[in-house]
Amino acid sequence: MAAVADTSARREFYDRISEKNLAPLWTSLADLVTPEPRSHCRPANWRFTDIRAAMVEAGDLITAKEAERRVLVLENPGLRGQSKITTDLYAGVQLVLPGEVAPAHRHTQSALRFVLEGGGAHTSVNGERTIMNEGDFIITPPMAWHDHGNESDEPIFWLDGLDIPVVQFLDASFAEHLGEDQQKLTRPTGDSDARYGANLLPVDHDTRGGTSPVFNYPYARTRDALERMRSANAWDPCHGLKMRYTNPITGNHAMATIGTFVQLLSKGFSTAAYRSTDATVFVPIEGKGRTRIGDDFVVEWGKRDIFVVPSWHRVRHESDEDSVLFSFSDRPIQEALYLYREDRGNA
Repeated sequence: MAAVADTSARREFYDRISEKNLAPLWTSLADLVTPEPRSHCRPANWRFTDIRAAMVEAGDLITAKEAERRVLVLENPGLRGQSKITTDLYAGVQLVLPGEVAPAHRHTQSALRFVLEGGGAHTSVNGERTIMNEGDFIITPPMAWHDHGNESDEPIFWLDGLDIPVVQFLDASFAEHLGEDQQKLTRPTGDSDARYGANLLPVDHDTRGGTSPVFNYPYARTRDALERMRSANAWDPCHGLKMRYTNPITGNHAMATIGTFVQLLSKGFSTAAYRSTDATVFVPIEGKGRTRIGDDFVVEWGKRDIFVVPSWHRVRHESDEDSVLFSFSDRPIQEALYLYREDRGNA
C-alpha cells in the first residue's frame, strides 16, 4: 500500500479528531494489514548450560516457596520486558531443589512442562500425582489445582510453556491460591492414564473441554513410538519423523491453545526448507546439530538447548547424530481461526 501524503491541513484534522478519540485508518492501514506476517519476534537461542548456571545461583537466593515458582523467563530479544518468547506464548525454565515444594495454585492459563534434567520429582494436578522424568511432557489444564515437589536427591529442571500472552490479550485471567503447599490427593498415581490412555474411556465421560485428560506423556513411550516408526522409513523431507501429541478422546491437539510436537532426525538428516505461520519453540532432548533460520541465523544446538523460530521464517534442521526435538507453538489457535498456513518450499 502506498504511503498517504502528509499535509498541514491533514495534520490539523488528525489533531482535532484525536481529541475525540478518533484516528484515520489510512495512516496506519499498511502496518495493520501486511502482505506477509510481520512481527517483533526474532530468532533466538539459549544454551542450557547458561540457564542451568543462572538457575543454580537463583536457588541460593530464593526458595521455591518464597518465589511461588522459581523460574527464569526466556525473553525474546525483540520482545524484551514483555515476558514473551513469541508474540503470544510464554516460556521459562523452572527449578525445584531436593526437599522443596512449589505451592498449590490454579489459574486460567494453560501450562505445559517438558522435563529437561532430573527425575523422581512430582507434579500434582487436580488430585492426582505423576512422577516427572527427563523428556516427559506434562499438562496443567486451565483452572486446575497444581503443585510441584521434589523428594529425589537431585535438582529437577523443566521448561514451562504457557499461553499467558493470549489470556492477557483477552483480559480473561483469573488465579487462586489454595492456602496449602500441597493439595490433597484423591486419585492414585496413573489413574488418568488408565482411564483415558489405554484405548478405553469411562462410559459416562463428559467430552467437553479442549485439554487432554491424560496429563503425562512419558518420554519412554514417545521414544519407543518414534523408533518403531523409523523402521517404516516414513521420513518427511521437511520434518524427518514428526508427530503431534493428541487428546485421545478427540484426536485433536493435547491442549486447546498450545500445539506440542516431537520429531526424530536421524544422523546426517537435513530437512528441506519449511516455514509456517506459527512461531515455534524447540528444545532437543537428544542429539546435536544445527538449525538455519531465515537467511543468516544459525543455531548450533545440543541436548536441552532452546531456540525459537518466528512466524513465516524458513527453517532447516541438520542433525549430526540421531536427535529428538520437542517443540510447541500456537498452532491450535491458528487452525481454529482458519489462519494457519505453511510453505513447504513449493509455494
